[in-house]
Amino acid sequence: MGCYAPTPIATKELLDGVMKNVLQPTVDGMRHDGYPFVGILYAGLMLTPNGPKVLEYNCRFGDPETEVLLPLLDDKTDLVQVMLAAAEGRLDSVYIGFRDCFAATVVAASKGYPEAYPKGLEITIGTMPEDVTVFHAGTKMDNGKLVTSGGRVLTVTGVAPTLQEALNKAYEGLDQIHFDGMHIRRDIGHRALKFLAENKNGAHTTYADAGVSISNGDLFVQKIKAMVKSTVRSGADAEIGGFGGNFDLKPLGYKDPILVAGTDGVGTKLKIAENIGCHDTVGIDLVAMSVNDLIVQGAEPLFFLDYFATSKLDVKTGADFVSGIAKACIESGCALIGGETAEMPGFYAPGEYDAAGFCVGIVERNKLLPRINEIKAGDVVLGLASSGVHSNGFSLVRHIVEKNNFDYNSPSPFSENQTLGEALITPTRLYVKPLLDTCNKGLIKGLAHITGGGFIENIPRVLPKNAGVVIDAASYPLPPVFKWLKKNGNIEDLELARTFNCGIGMVIICDAANAAEVIASVKAAGEKEVYTLGSVVDRESTNNGKPVVINNMETAWAL
Repeated sequence: MGCYAPTPIATKELLDGVMKNVLQPTVDGMRHDGYPFVGILYAGLMLTPNGPKVLEYNCRFGDPETEVLLPLLDDKTDLVQVMLAAAEGRLDSVYIGFRDCFAATVVAASKGYPEAYPKGLEITIGTMPEDVTVFHAGTKMDNGKLVTSGGRVLTVTGVAPTLQEALNKAYEGLDQIHFDGMHIRRDIGHRALKFLAENKNGAHTTYADAGVSISNGDLFVQKIKAMVKSTVRSGADAEIGGFGGNFDLKPLGYKDPILVAGTDGVGTKLKIAENIGCHDTVGIDLVAMSVNDLIVQGAEPLFFLDYFATSKLDVKTGADFVSGIAKACIESGCALIGGETAEMPGFYAPGEYDAAGFCVGIVERNKLLPRINEIKAGDVVLGLASSGVHSNGFSLVRHIVEKNNFDYNSPSPFSENQTLGEALITPTRLYVKPLLDTCNKGLIKGLAHITGGGFIENIPRVLPKNAGVVIDAASYPLPPVFKWLKKNGNIEDLELARTFNCGIGMVIICDAANAAEVIASVKAAGEKEVYTLGSVVDRESTNNGKPVVINNMETAWAL
């Protein structure tokens, strides 16, 4: 004679128990017996001291159950698409969401129901309050008049933020309906209201009350499982959900291995991604910043783990982010074997998130880089192009954009068919594939990943104390994005060189006798261009004690 949803006594623990002990075994059993179920499976349950017990199964919703549940579907849920997906066995591909409110449904029955009852009684329906729906059941048209033709004649559903308000709306709607002998129950939901009143001050508080959705976390894991599996490589376990990820080194065949670990983040580049709602590339940045730090030590990346923290988990945003991680892991040959997702309401602003990555690689001891003791004056310095700003210097980038009142959604002034925001968050290049084979050949003495600090800070990290490098700024083209930043930020050349990568994301140091072979090897691995940037020199006699000198900036980087 009526129902309401959701019920306050249905805790997550109770619902999980029903799924685990009732519904899932039922569906699994039918599949096992060769009769896989497709459609709506309705279980009528009774709560007992020994847990939920099944009273009945139906292959459809009952009338009041349908009329109380469907109004709770949110605006993004397309019921036709949900039903089609069920029929085609792809329910995991469609969105199903519910409004954060209550619905209450009350039946208007004929006098005498469920025993004998009269039919053909005229029905009048007045104006319904907002968020109230009338569902016809036992009605028909007779000579232009709406009359009764069944025992349960009509149902009225009210939707509101609280259960009491939803019940009030349903009964307000029923007050606008009249037919002789109309009978309704006035106690629908009374147990739930009593439960809520008794627990008003000592209610069973849930994690969701604090703004953390365990259900969203579970859905997120399900969404990314296929992405994780796509990154599988020898030694990796593709299953996620355990307390840790496993990796077996034995199948790799290394003889005297060194493990190399790296960790990094994306920085304030995420602010631009959040601003333009584009999250499927910054996951690439997260992987790139770690694996590029491994390859400079000659290490082959083995596995990657991520940490994703947000104020409130948006499943689509998180899944888009992980899709970038998976893509970068595949390109770098490392497996995504785990991670952590943290919801921290009050710590991050709504819509904000941060991320960190951790990667482990492996290298034979005799191939470990840099070989600092072998680097000497006369060695050649080569460079591989960056794809743009990569993931460093974005605090300055954002300052320039804000200072000039630029719009991230306006057309990019330095790249075609992109907005300014899209162009700025072009993902960091991955250098594992073009460099790993050359590293294994023993042709490279040192590699420097050009991140924050640019040439000035990063190249000295692989040099002996007495060595420096001379770089010719005219040896390669300065990409348009850096000219745009220089112009609109009024940035001096030296500041540009120690803040950004300035178009070179990776520097190679090798013996002059091997330079041609190194260039050919790197190009054979897919690199389009290798620039000869300069050479290693004696720091004191040639560079006046400076580890890095960049010549011709004034002309090569002129606007």
